[in-house]
Amino acid sequence: MSKLYPPIEPYNKFYLQVSKIHTIFVEESGNPKGKPVIFLHGGPGGGIEPIYRQYFNSKLWRIIIFDQRGCGNSIPHAELKENTTWDLVQDIESIRNYLSIDKWVVFGGSWGSTLSLTYAIKHSKRCDALILRGIFLLRKFEINWFYQEGCSYIYPDEWENYSKIIPENERGDYVKAYYKRLTSKNNDTRFQAAQAWSKWEASTSKLIQDKNSLHHFDDIKTAEAFARIECHYFINNGFFNQDGWILDNLNEINHIPITIVQGRYDVVCPIKSAWDLHKKLSNSKLYIIQNAGHSMLEKDIQNKLIELTNRIIEK
Repeated sequence: MSKLYPPIEPYNKFYLQVSKIHTIFVEESGNPKGKPVIFLHGGPGGGIEPIYRQYFNSKLWRIIIFDQRGCGNSIPHAELKENTTWDLVQDIESIRNYLSIDKWVVFGGSWGSTLSLTYAIKHSKRCDALILRGIFLLRKFEINWFYQEGCSYIYPDEWENYSKIIPENERGDYVKAYYKRLTSKNNDTRFQAAQAWSKWEASTSKLIQDKNSLHHFDDIKTAEAFARIECHYFINNGFFNQDGWILDNLNEINHIPITIVQGRYDVVCPIKSAWDLHKKLSNSKLYIIQNAGHSMLEKDIQNKLIELTNRIIEK
């Protein structure tokens, strides 16, 4: 069994200006001469957590983590302008160039898997390997499943909290209705919508529900960045020019070793997306975790991810 490594502190923290508007927060930890890995957090808008460093052997890995545009310590907070998938892909390249890294391993779960795949498709020569978890391909039916109809049948109690702030005449398109409120100039309207949106996802992310995870979004700053940025991306279909863009462009990365870790009972990003991805990637390995949902904090998902980071570094 692979356990989390002990907590560590970054040896380098810095801000990198990536546009006239945005400056992103980046940190490095582990071994400055180790194998580089870029960790791409979820959301979009989720921000980074110290525990993310603990999935890697700090004696062997050079761990690079950053807050994507508008969230965490990046500034300006919850900003939607110049905040698209393609902006984030360029930010990853900006970090790589700034740190003078030739190639690295890309590690991402949930939205982080979306961004990892998109980055790899555009910059395949810079990717040694991909470690992915909780696959999200940002197809329309995936958004509809979680935010419109589908997951609501499994968690009707939590769905009620999500749906009740939206008037019945707007419930034909919850994402649109939430976007209207999350971009409101009224603080109370934005904050109410942000917490309802965020706590819906938090309440469904683990196989065994963890009420403590809901308190993460008691902090309105955290909830607002998460909800505003997520909804902004989803109402714009991830800024892809066609539905299923990732699956249609996998020929660009078929030569890269890709491992996929997926909870059997993931209701946020159901296993169908992991299966669809795996079947189209001849060089991929899929590990289905039988007693898990979506969260990378669930023990068996956690253990498998650490096992995979160890396996790569030991080769």
